Amino acid sequence: MSFEEIIYDTCDGVATITLNRPKALNAITPTMLAELKRALEDAGADDAIGVVVLTGEGRAFSAGVDLKALNEVKLQAGSVGSGLDGAAREVIDAIQALPKVVIAKINGFCFTGALELALGCDLLVVANEAKLGDTHTKWGLRPTWGMSARLPDAIGLRKARELSFTARTFTGEDAVNMGLANRAVPLDELDAAVQELADAILPNSRESIAAYKQLYNQGASQPVAEALAYERDAKFDISDTADRLAEFM
Repeated sequence: MSFEEIIYDTCDGVATITLNRPKALNAITPTMLAELKRALEDAGADDAIGVVVLTGEGRAFSAGVDLKALNEVKLQAGSVGSGLDGAAREVIDAIQALPKVVIAKINGFCFTGALELALGCDLLVVANEAKLGDTHTKWGLRPTWGMSARLPDAIGLRKARELSFTARTFTGEDAVNMGLANRAVPLDELDAAVQELADAILPNSRESIAAYKQLYNQGASQPVAEALAYERDAKFDISDTADRLAEFM
């Protein structure tokens, strides 16, 4: 399948989706979002794939929404418009519904809408040198892709308020210290760090991981007591338990 604004590659159980508008710092367009959704669907349907990596070409993960492309759109009430909002939420929903681990590999600039995409992923590995930020307030915009829920869930409400109100940028190391990212490494070690993480995930039960992902997603949207009840009562098809336990019997 051919794409215009992303690259889709697979190798040894890992599907890599690369945002590919480097001259525009991989700024997000409706075309990119549509292609992202198709690529995620392809990865979900491929039984050989256990991990999906989302990253950017060149010196950016993504600078966020392509503001130049919005010149022809009349913005109202701080929204970037339904053409982007609906498609972006569908992409993030697809990431969360995918029964496979999705790793955001943040190689460079990651602002606003791009940060919202990354926050929708299961794990984040960030280059120390990367620059991240929520710049909605800088441009007179409001979040519509999940920032106001997922950012405080990741780093706490007061810290999230600070980042959103000031629109300041922060580094990959800052992201780890705040609890937003799992790991930060020098840029030249980023590929190896993500591969190491994928290699640690791939040998484990795909069905067990899918169950965990569903449970974590459900738990994030419920009070603890309800999440515990859901975990207790949920039923999952995990078919490889006996084979895995047989090694130790």
